[in-house]
Amino acid sequence: MSSSISAGKKYDDEEYDDVKQAPAYSTELDGRRSSIDRINALVDEGGTPILKLLPLVDHGLSVDHTHEIKLRTMSWQKAAWLLAGDQIMDICDFAYYALGQSRIAYEFSGFMLLANNIILIGFHVLTGAKVLNTLSDHSLCTVGFSAIAMVMGIVLSIPRTLRHVSFMSIGSAICMGTAILLFLIFAGIEEAPLYGYNGNYPTDGPVRTYAAPIAGTTWVQCMNAVLNITFLWVPQILFPSFISEMERPQDFPKSLAVLTAISAFLFIVPPAIGFHYLGQYSTAPAFGSLGVTSYKKGSFAFVIVPTIIIGVIYANVSAKFIYLRVLGKSRHSHSNTLIGWGVWVAIIAFLWIFAFIFAEVIPSMGDFLSLLGAAFDSFFGFIYFAVAYWQLHRGQLFSGVGRSIMSVVHAFVMIVGLFLLGPGLYAAVKAIIADYSSSTTPAFSCADLSI
Repeated sequence: MSSSISAGKKYDDEEYDDVKQAPAYSTELDGRRSSIDRINALVDEGGTPILKLLPLVDHGLSVDHTHEIKLRTMSWQKAAWLLAGDQIMDICDFAYYALGQSRIAYEFSGFMLLANNIILIGFHVLTGAKVLNTLSDHSLCTVGFSAIAMVMGIVLSIPRTLRHVSFMSIGSAICMGTAILLFLIFAGIEEAPLYGYNGNYPTDGPVRTYAAPIAGTTWVQCMNAVLNITFLWVPQILFPSFISEMERPQDFPKSLAVLTAISAFLFIVPPAIGFHYLGQYSTAPAFGSLGVTSYKKGSFAFVIVPTIIIGVIYANVSAKFIYLRVLGKSRHSHSNTLIGWGVWVAIIAFLWIFAFIFAEVIPSMGDFLSLLGAAFDSFFGFIYFAVAYWQLHRGQLFSGVGRSIMSVVHAFVMIVGLFLLGPGLYAAVKAIIADYSSSTTPAFSCADLSI
């Protein structure tokens, strides 16, 4: 996978012209066949494109278990917690195979992977600063709180396998569940919310709910709300990385099913209940609308744990992409050597420091989410999978009723992806410009970001 590995390198005493043709990527399929033929030979009809590539990651299990640092150790249950072969290691490898063994697709995906994850880590640095600001009543410059969140992230990102991170994720999920439960309880028992974007209660009248945007809502605001939701529902960028570290990649659908069930509940039920009690006084994050300060702090405090751990997950995936390009297949990449650990820690520190800078340059959570949803989720959540579907079933897109329906669905997926990439990105940029010309604090500001 590493670009530093030269063509013609030997694997198991056989020489290949392209490292992507080595047995680590495909052991049983004739190298003379196209990548799409290989994928089709591995699967039956139906299913999602990413699951059809699962067999490609299964080859490396026995080899991995001979290394000092074993990556292929996660069960499907642990992968499910992380979501709440050797060589499809990340979304870049998925794009390489799904888009016709395109090196351009691989490198472009690598850029988007790093850009997306660094900005997202920065979002969690910013959220960490908001939590610490709120809990301490702004007892320190906000840049200092951001630096504290960054240092915590660096320390917790040092483990090199997602198996170790999965244990942290269990605690993270428990803390997030506690925060949500407390928020819903407090929203239900308090007399009235405190703050809304149109003023403190009851400036904007009694609490009311509505199904359509209220009068005066602009297209840019609506589009940014859609992009925020898109961000929450598009975790596909991490799927190949999780699959590559599972002992049994075939069990990934179980993890995906658990993730889907939990996500559907968490992204629909708590927001609906919260909106019922807060109405037009709802803010982002919604904890900021609670009317009693102790309620706000008591529930928001638990958010610090998932804030840092989610950043750690994205840092781990990003660091591995860089790490394998730097060290390739050398023993340092899977052994406890000074060089291996030194390079790993240096990459982790670089990612968090770079993300810290982003957090200070764009200090608005809504802007973060909109930018991610438009620029990257449009590809990782929509465009890539629509193209992969076309590649897998080219020439048979309308070979039956079921296939025809799925083809129409994936055509719609492509249209949605292009819409998010075009008008969506325009709306995200307009929102950032508008924020900087009005109330958003300047870069590297000590201003209070408490909710």
